[in-house]
Amino acid sequence: MDHAISSHPGVQTQLDRLAALSPGRDVLGLERITALLDRLGNPHLRLPPVFHVAGTNGKGSTCAFLRAAIEASGRVAHVYTSPHLVRFNERIRLAGRLIEDEALADYLARVLDIAEGINASFFEVTTAAAFLAFAETPADACVIEVGLGGRLDATNVLPAPAVCGIAALGIDHEAFLLAPEEGTPEIPLERIAFEKAGIAKQGVPLVIQKYAIGMMGAIAGQAMRAGAYVKARGEDWDAALYQGRLHYRDVDGKLGLPVPRLPGAHQADNAALAVAMIRHQSALSIPDSALNAAMGWAEWPARMQRLNDGPLVALLGTDAPVWLDGGHNPDAGAALARHVAAMGGKVHLIIGMLSNKQPGALLGPLEPHLASVTALPVPGHEWHDADAFQRCLSSGIEVVAAEDVRAAMALLAEREAAPVLIAGSLYLAGEVLRANGQEPD
Repeated sequence: MDHAISSHPGVQTQLDRLAALSPGRDVLGLERITALLDRLGNPHLRLPPVFHVAGTNGKGSTCAFLRAAIEASGRVAHVYTSPHLVRFNERIRLAGRLIEDEALADYLARVLDIAEGINASFFEVTTAAAFLAFAETPADACVIEVGLGGRLDATNVLPAPAVCGIAALGIDHEAFLLAPEEGTPEIPLERIAFEKAGIAKQGVPLVIQKYAIGMMGAIAGQAMRAGAYVKARGEDWDAALYQGRLHYRDVDGKLGLPVPRLPGAHQADNAALAVAMIRHQSALSIPDSALNAAMGWAEWPARMQRLNDGPLVALLGTDAPVWLDGGHNPDAGAALARHVAAMGGKVHLIIGMLSNKQPGALLGPLEPHLASVTALPVPGHEWHDADAFQRCLSSGIEVVAAEDVRAAMALLAEREAAPVLIAGSLYLAGEVLRANGQEPD
């Protein structure tokens, strides 16, 4: 399930148990996670201040900026994100470090040992294990990323976060988030906004980006029902890039911050959301100097990440840069296209996408900037073949198939040198990082 494997025998034993127990797919709802946590003594009620982040694109990067700011202030943070790229341990950062194998095996075992009869999902068991670890390990804050949606996501059992935030919104996970349900919006983007805003809690600031009017209405409705305080970009806070700085303002004043080190103009929006979340909560005091440092400290693998020199990059045989991004929906495609356009020239695209994603989501925006397209399988999953990508192109580029990313890089070594972009799936991104010796730490 979720390509979760480990070289540690104890962790793999628990992952095998998890695969046998889980329904094997995302199952939304709070009943099972609530039952799990109750059997564990409700560890989610004993966490340090929680920063809870939802969104379609950018929520992981926002979490990275939050963690960087908290740590730059001299404090320690737990972080829960998903999916992992190479090692399952990446999902749980315990007091600033990826959870060790022995601890991970122990926490998974403790949850699985009490899970009989609940029929919990893979994500619910992992979430319960993370909350149990966080409750038993001292830290100053928790940064929690929503897994899927928000309203019915397992992380939404958190009763009183310090602050909630919603990053960029778009269409993704349609089978789950757009499933017909009485009392929910019929317009797709408004339904997405409704689901994400389901993390709103009574008396808790809900910090949001700018969205279309209908989406804002759906968010406002959810916030009103929950009794949350909406803090909207353009009204309660705002930010803009100009003159080589990220300029932020809210009722408490203005900040001039460095441009985020993470590549892509969209990262300024994610950084600004993190800053707004920090400045609209009162549980943790974070100085402006830490916000400045976070712009350069934040790291988030496989999001427009330039690969280091390594075994995979060496196969190219040139000095051309190799970029990696796990984006797979239309908004991610648009962000990638803006980044590629800013580089100038054209890129060789190596792409692998799950069969439940739209192949045109990336190829459409990127097509004017493509020198070639090489299609790959996504190990452990159903995926689109070269013909699926070929049907999305109108420029006459021939899509070539390769058996894996190493073979794709070897093929590109025979072509005219140009930057390489590997994209389409976080699962593929994990394989790339492993092949290049760049496991996230």
